[in-house]
Amino acid sequence: MLFAFIFLAMLAMILINVPIGIALAIAATLGIGLLNGPDHLISIGIEMYRGATGFPLIAIPMFVLAGAIMNAGGISRRLIAFVSAIIGFVRGGLAMVNIGVSLFFAEISGSAVADVAALGSVMIPEMKKRGYSAPFAAAVTSSSASLAIIIPPSIPMILYAVSANASVEQLFVAGLIPGLLGAFGLMFVAYLFAVRYDFPVEQAFNIAHLRASFIDALPALLLPVIILGGIFSGLVTATEAAGLAVLAALIVSFIYRDFDFKHLKVAMLDGGLQTAVVMILVAASVLMGDLLTVSRVPQNLAQAMLDFTENKYLILLILNVFFLVIGFFLHSAAAIILVVPIIVPLIERVGIDPVHFGLVVTLNLAIGQQTPPVASVLITSCSIAKADIWETTKVNVYFIAVLLGVLFICTYVPAVPMFLVEYFYR
Repeated sequence: MLFAFIFLAMLAMILINVPIGIALAIAATLGIGLLNGPDHLISIGIEMYRGATGFPLIAIPMFVLAGAIMNAGGISRRLIAFVSAIIGFVRGGLAMVNIGVSLFFAEISGSAVADVAALGSVMIPEMKKRGYSAPFAAAVTSSSASLAIIIPPSIPMILYAVSANASVEQLFVAGLIPGLLGAFGLMFVAYLFAVRYDFPVEQAFNIAHLRASFIDALPALLLPVIILGGIFSGLVTATEAAGLAVLAALIVSFIYRDFDFKHLKVAMLDGGLQTAVVMILVAASVLMGDLLTVSRVPQNLAQAMLDFTENKYLILLILNVFFLVIGFFLHSAAAIILVVPIIVPLIERVGIDPVHFGLVVTLNLAIGQQTPPVASVLITSCSIAKADIWETTKVNVYFIAVLLGVLFICTYVPAVPMFLVEYFYR
């Protein structure tokens, strides 16, 4: 009863535009005060500070900073040139270049919003100039940017790992194959559109041009090798890899001698704001976690679900639908922090691997970034393209179908995402 009152109070604050992190903290503080008395409120500040300063969370601002350095140092432009030399000869090649570069950028930033903001400002105007419609350009950029939270490193995966007490490194490894499947699926859909609407071929394949662009992009291509190689080999943790990503991005940027400090300053400020929002959510979630633990809400929910069914595949289906629905309305960080601590006892009871489930959650929330009304990534892409969000969604449903297909495969064929995890860690 108390938790229902607290939940309704939080929902009321969100509906009057109180930021989710603030509403969460106020509601949790109210609940702790009513349940345990005012004497327990004295430690709230310490608990919130402890929650926001966990070692794995340091990776979030580091990966955001690495992405900002990468974009300000001319790295993105060279990756675009290299990918264009590889697949620019295919009809609709510029759309595939967009997807391919997102694949590389995702391995540095871990943020879909950072991906679409950085690459969209370059790729979308160029696509429109070459005859692609604004809704198509926005849809390709938006859907491919969501690869940033599937392919390692991934900020939502870090948040899930902290919330579910799972391994960040194993989650990163589990995301690699689904991310590649998603990228190839998106490219296939882009090719079908290109054939149907007679989109242009960018350039004839030229081995000399490919060699030159590869040499120019080689330092940039080493970035994901350094980051993922360090994690896969066990030489560094995910947090240490984030610091390594910043250092490597700085070195590569200075090698190129193409550093834009003004651009970097703007990107760092935007990244700082994004990180601050996430950290407020994380800090507030600690208070809500304490309230949930005392109220035994997760355990009661798990028991109620098990009374309904003990079939883990049916439970996965129910949870998939649930996360898809809340993805319509909540930012991925808020969804993870609010829901995962409640769900974890259930998945433990039915024997679902927390790493496998973490990938399922991440894929659901990647789809949520593409589905209105919230659709943070889609809205950012439409803003850059100056495209109507509903017209863009009519195109984007085909790309969303690819992500749904990957979600279905990863949910019910766990060997696909877990193969590399089993090989490297178990």
